[in-house]
Amino acid sequence: MTKPNAARLAKRVKLSDGALITRMLDIAEGLDDVIKLGRGDPDLDTPDHIIKAGQEALANGATHYTHPLGIAPLRAATAENIRTYGGADYADDEIMITPGGQQGMFIIALSLLDPGDEIIVPCPGYNPYGQAAEMSDAVVVQVPMTMETNFTLTAEMVEAHITPKSKILVLINPNNPTGTVTPPDEVRRIAEVAKTHDLIVISDEIYSRLTFGNNTVLPVASLPGMKDRTITLSGFSKAYAMTGWRIGYLAGPRDLIMPMSEVNHAFAISTAAVSQHAALAAMTGDQACVEDMRQTYDGRRSAICKGLDAIGMTYAEPQGAFYVYANVASLGLGITAGAFCERLLAEGQVMMYPGTIYGDHTDDFVRMSMTQPVDRIEVAMDRMAAVVDSFRAEHKQPAE
Repeated sequence: MTKPNAARLAKRVKLSDGALITRMLDIAEGLDDVIKLGRGDPDLDTPDHIIKAGQEALANGATHYTHPLGIAPLRAATAENIRTYGGADYADDEIMITPGGQQGMFIIALSLLDPGDEIIVPCPGYNPYGQAAEMSDAVVVQVPMTMETNFTLTAEMVEAHITPKSKILVLINPNNPTGTVTPPDEVRRIAEVAKTHDLIVISDEIYSRLTFGNNTVLPVASLPGMKDRTITLSGFSKAYAMTGWRIGYLAGPRDLIMPMSEVNHAFAISTAAVSQHAALAAMTGDQACVEDMRQTYDGRRSAICKGLDAIGMTYAEPQGAFYVYANVASLGLGITAGAFCERLLAEGQVMMYPGTIYGDHTDDFVRMSMTQPVDRIEVAMDRMAAVVDSFRAEHKQPAE
């Protein structure tokens, strides 16, 4: 008897999160004028001087493989950039350029995790960390976060989940999907826990240039005794609107980065040469573009929060990245976040993602992205209000 192809898939392939996204995409396909507040892909274009650098690089022959760690000028610029923003002091061979930060997660997992090792991840948190660990036959230990700490990790939370098999701790700061920033004092306390229990820390700082108000990101590797046990993951996708260029980087101790570069070489040989030259222009060029985009996101953040306040929907304080993590349960509608997202899309033509995709076990929260202009966000919030009003009218109890 012939097996169905689904039965031929390796056990490591997990498809559980795909069903909801697929349903939403199916719904969206039959709708006009959908306002997409779901994906973490900036609607802003890559700045012109970066695009020009890429074009010039192609014209000058940047069409071949590069060193597996990345071109030397970009690694040097990356090390200098890390120092500029308060990070550790890295040599050029302690930097590895990767085809996107996401591939960096898989390189880390395959290089450092053996079957049965435990990786501690914040929950909710960016889900590919769990996927990378599962493909390494490691055990994902989720640390539930709540509104009580504004969805930020604490040292006590980490300590409570450490076992003799704990090997890696992931800190995503600012956090995706919650848009919250771990306070510097808490980062210091978490670092002390990591040292006490001999953990490697993966510090995901890809949104560190995009913070709001007085919030700042403290680079983990800059703390005493942490450089040799920290791998900093970052990239160019968010701060420079370069998602389509697929380029990120890892920074860490030489005795980890060099072996990991062999895994990266096996995956991709090297990161695309044209993307590396564009990233070099991003890091060494005028940084006003980053501040301009940060201010743009800040205005969008205000528009989303204003709309949520108007309908009485609570949310975590959005302190960084470009997300607002909002509580559907606070509306008192009696429906899950997943059901709310489907109805909002079908009736309001607004797409956002439920927190379950990112490990939220309550199914109470949704992630809203600041990836539309303010005028479109205002329309989206009006549509959301109309859907909420419609739902409340349907379920209004008759007067006694």
